[in-house]
Amino acid sequence: MTPALSPSRAADFMQCPLLYRFRVIDRLPEPPTAATARGTLVHAALERVFDLPAPERTPEGAVGLLQPEWERMRAEHPELAALVSGSAPAAGSGSAAGPDGAEQAWLEQAAVLVRRWFDLEDPSRLEPAERELYVEAEADGLVLRGYVDRLDVAPDGRLRVVDYKTGRSPSEAFEGKALFQMKFYALVLWRARGVVPTLLQLVYLRDGQLLRYAPDEQDLRATERKLQALWQAIERAARTGDWRPRPGRLCDWCHHR
Repeated sequence: MTPALSPSRAADFMQCPLLYRFRVIDRLPEPPTAATARGTLVHAALERVFDLPAPERTPEGAVGLLQPEWERMRAEHPELAALVSGSAPAAGSGSAAGPDGAEQAWLEQAAVLVRRWFDLEDPSRLEPAERELYVEAEADGLVLRGYVDRLDVAPDGRLRVVDYKTGRSPSEAFEGKALFQMKFYALVLWRARGVVPTLLQLVYLRDGQLLRYAPDEQDLRATERKLQALWQAIERAARTGDWRPRPGRLCDWCHHR
């Protein structure tokens, strides 16, 4: 079997080799949270908004997609209903909400993120070439693969890779870590299509910030070398059984702590 790596699994190993083992080798289950479910819902609405005619791609039109998308998610994963029902207090109540109030408050939190997107981009003027695009390419025997939230292609062939984030934008010290995923996608697109993307764009919905980066071939070759070295480290850990953890502040949010 040809070895394969995604940006999320690569990031797992860089953060903590033991986390990589838990997720990839042991396949330990990780329960969803109200926050991850909200992120999935917001991504679904931002994907679907481009199915609407351009004049209807308004904040109200996008927010209107949340309820049907949530009903679809809940039908496919009934356990999410119980998860969300206790996730938030009723707006303005000052006390814990009942199931209906908590769900509505949770949906309103998603709506805030969707509305904020319109402060950053105007979807009525965009016609993405691809949404939720699966990309894959091989680099020196290692398959690189993942899903791109949105790919915009200009009339002259220039590519813009866009990814939505429902969290806050990183501080300047952590921008490089945030851009690693985008450089990974850019490398795969370059290897698959022969075109270096012109722009990588991260859209942070919680605080309404854009992080943009213009890669070049040198950047992507360096990313490729980093991924090859990373895979060698993963293979070495598999041979030796040395999946040592890297304790830190992120351990507080880890399901496996």
